[in-house]
Amino acid sequence: MSRRMLHVRSNWIASGCLLALLLSPLGAQERDAAPPSPPAAKEPAAPAIPKETSAVTHHEMTLDGKTLKYTATAATLHINGEGEKPYGSIFYVAYTLDDAEPSSRPVTFIYNGGPGSASIWLHMGSIGPIRVISASPKATGAAPYKVQPNEYSLLDRSDLVFIDAPLAGYSREIGKGKPKDFAGVDQDVTAFNKFITRWVSVNHRWNSPKFLFGESYGTTRSAALVASLESSGISCNGVILLSSVLSYVARAQGLVDQYVGNLPTYAATAWYFNKVPRKGTEKQFLDSARAFAVGEYAEALALGHTLPSARVEAIAAKLAGFTGLSAAYIKQANLRISPSRFRKQLTREERRILGRFDSRFEGTDVDAAGETPGYDPSSTGITGAYVSSFRDYLDRQLQYRSDLDYRVSGGAFLGRWDFSHRPAGGGFGGGRAMNDAYVAGDLADAMRKNPSLKVLAANGLYDLATPFFQTELDLAQMNLEKELVPNVEFTYYPAGHMIYLDVNSLKQFKSDLASWYDRALNRGKQ
Repeated sequence: MSRRMLHVRSNWIASGCLLALLLSPLGAQERDAAPPSPPAAKEPAAPAIPKETSAVTHHEMTLDGKTLKYTATAATLHINGEGEKPYGSIFYVAYTLDDAEPSSRPVTFIYNGGPGSASIWLHMGSIGPIRVISASPKATGAAPYKVQPNEYSLLDRSDLVFIDAPLAGYSREIGKGKPKDFAGVDQDVTAFNKFITRWVSVNHRWNSPKFLFGESYGTTRSAALVASLESSGISCNGVILLSSVLSYVARAQGLVDQYVGNLPTYAATAWYFNKVPRKGTEKQFLDSARAFAVGEYAEALALGHTLPSARVEAIAAKLAGFTGLSAAYIKQANLRISPSRFRKQLTREERRILGRFDSRFEGTDVDAAGETPGYDPSSTGITGAYVSSFRDYLDRQLQYRSDLDYRVSGGAFLGRWDFSHRPAGGGFGGGRAMNDAYVAGDLADAMRKNPSLKVLAANGLYDLATPFFQTELDLAQMNLEKELVPNVEFTYYPAGHMIYLDVNSLKQFKSDLASWYDRALNRGKQ
């Protein structure tokens, strides 16, 4: 048989077999069956959970003639979310006194604001065991910087735990954690509650007296956090509010409230720069500014454009006497002076702009004709000193190293901040979620449930970011019973937002804190 015939025969056999298969019952079943379903998509695996890290070093310092031996722990702790799975890694540095009795040794949890800030400002400048020297109220300049033992540290009164907010410093989201899990008033409070609870557990400090110390947005956090901890079974002994912002309602509504709250700080700044006649004492001048702000000024602002012309002239003249600005400029601004305009206008003739965090700081702008300053000299004047000094201190003395970038602020990674907030208990808002955070109500709720809770509101007179009079107004709206009102105390310093930049203010602050801790702990004279 030829090769061609063999090839044809082979094709015929193959075709016949295929036809038989298609016509057979088995072939029909296979032909009519639905195609197999694709395999189910697997949920993406969560990123690997990094290990908790820790560096422990031992130190000593002298405070008031006494040698204190202490342990520094720079570390991370995980906090758990849904399913008890870690969703955040929080970096902190704890200073604990050696051989102290935990049941009588207080612990203070300390953090800055932002929201989303690392704690380097309080860590390197306020009550920690070391501090960086700045040239405040002038720009500090470039390295090398001087870091020295802090003779005004609070370590003689309390152990200190400095906490970097989620996504700031070396704090990060981990596992299935997302930035949105931390980017809001209540989300942030939840994370800090979880961290403090875990730190207390890991370090066996459940029976230690506990204090919260926040600066700027850290005071917003503290007011809500102390109520959150109270609900979790952790009653605090005291809350320190440094440069407070307790109501974003007033700042959101703006209009009348912000101008009333700002005025006494304008008066303090004008007094400092000799822009107003100095009659009597500065305190008397500021008390007069307070009275005018909530009296005639608030009434005039409430009337808006219906205010009679004669009253406009009278109010403008009085405002000029408190602010150092001309009556003509004040009238051009419709009696409403924003902090940014004030910072540009008060020293315009000297071609200087003033700081926002501390109005004593001066700088030069691109020109003297603009409406608002191009930058904040009280921020740029100290940032380099604090960041560089902390990084060097962390590396050389605390011996903590990481492959991560140290973020001074995590704000850019957190994204848009959610200011909605559900107040604790029956505070302002009646337990309803609010679009703008008012947290003084949470603080009041904690004070009602824990009547021994003490609050110290510390204020800088030259702080245009969180004016002292606005803090007074916010705390006055807590609706406390008369017996609780003395639990809220106020202190004032000739400094700005970061009162510790002024060494004399820091010295007085430490003295005020020491006596306040004694009262909060019922030690010594009441």
